[in-house]
Amino acid sequence: MARDTRDRILEASLALFNARGELNVSTNHIADDLEISPGNLYYHFRNKDDIIEQLFARFELRMDKALTAPAERLPTLEDIWLQLHLVYECIWDYRFIYRDLVDISSRNRKLRMHFSRILKRASEGAIEVMRGLATSGIFRANAEEIRATATNILVIATFWLNFSAVRGEHDERESINQGIYQVMLLIAPFLRDTERAQLTHLAAAYLR
Repeated sequence: MARDTRDRILEASLALFNARGELNVSTNHIADDLEISPGNLYYHFRNKDDIIEQLFARFELRMDKALTAPAERLPTLEDIWLQLHLVYECIWDYRFIYRDLVDISSRNRKLRMHFSRILKRASEGAIEVMRGLATSGIFRANAEEIRATATNILVIATFWLNFSAVRGEHDERESINQGIYQVMLLIAPFLRDTERAQLTHLAAAYLR
C-alpha cells in the first residue's frame, strides 16, 4: 500500500509538473490533487526536490534504454528513426525537465551531473550510430562532421521546447514532432540519395 501511494505521488507530480511547470507546483498542490494530507506526502518524500530526483531517476533509466545502440551489427536508417522516436517520446513524457532545465540544474548539483552524463551518453551514441552508417556506406561524413552533427542533434533535442516557447508556439506535442523533423533533416544531407529519400519520407510523417 505504501508503494502504491508513493507511485501515485510520483505520477501525479509528473502530470502536474508537465501541465503547469515545476516552479508553479508545490507539495500542497500535489497533496490536494491526490486528496491526501501534506503529512502523508511527507511520509514518502522529504520535499519537492526529493520528488524531482525520483522522477529524474525514472527519466534517466528510460533515456538510457532509448539510447541503446544495436549490438553486434551495423546500424540501419530504421535504427536512427527508432532511436529518435524513443528519445523524443521520453522527452515528451518528462518535458518539464527540459522546459525548466536551467532552473532545475542550477538548484540541484546532483541532477546537473546526471543530466551531463545523459548528454555525454547521447553524444557518444549518436557518434557511434553515424560511424556505423558511414562504415556501411550509407552515411557520407568525416569524423569532424560526425562529431559536429552529434552536437547539433543534442542542442536541438535539449532546447527545442524552449525555442518553440520563445517563438510563441503553445502546442508542445506539435513542437516535439517538429523537433524530430529538424533532427532527421539535419542528418539527411549526409545520406545517399536512396536513404535520403527514405528518411525525408519518414520525417514528413511528423508534420502531418
